[in-house]
Amino acid sequence: MRFSTIIAAAALTIASTFSAQATDKKFFNDIQGQWSGPGEIVAGKYKGTKFVCTFDGTNPAEKSGMEVDGSCRVGVFSQPMSALILKAGRSYTGRFLDGEKGKGMDVTGGRYTKGRIVADIKRKDLRGIMVANLSNPNALKVTISVKHEGRLVPVIGMNLARKTDAVVTGSIDN
Repeated sequence: MRFSTIIAAAALTIASTFSAQATDKKFFNDIQGQWSGPGEIVAGKYKGTKFVCTFDGTNPAEKSGMEVDGSCRVGVFSQPMSALILKAGRSYTGRFLDGEKGKGMDVTGGRYTKGRIVADIKRKDLRGIMVANLSNPNALKVTISVKHEGRLVPVIGMNLARKTDAVVTGSIDN
């Protein structure tokens, strides 16, 4: 391999790393705000259960990442929900609810590609992924899938919309 080819390959690798870091940072910034929308359990014992969630998205002060706090409601019952995903080198770490040691799950890795974070999740022997896809600045689709018999099976899906203030503007004619 020629020296110039090695230099070009190294430059591309460095550029793509900086580009990925910049874009996942933008993704995390774009999560800030208030979100709400419907979800459904699509597999398992509670298949067909529909719910509505409301979340506040923020960025942790000291690290690159996102923090989501809020609740999901089924009828009159409401369950607090929270998640923290932090940048850890080229991957991610964090938790859902109180993490694996409590009643939640741990984020054990992940990757960013073009408008979506894929976070590896774990609870005891259960493994899976959470995909957060920001298809436009006001639409966030979240899917949680678990590994079952060597395949990823979608279990929960949510379609969240950014809550925006209804601001009316106009002019006064004299």
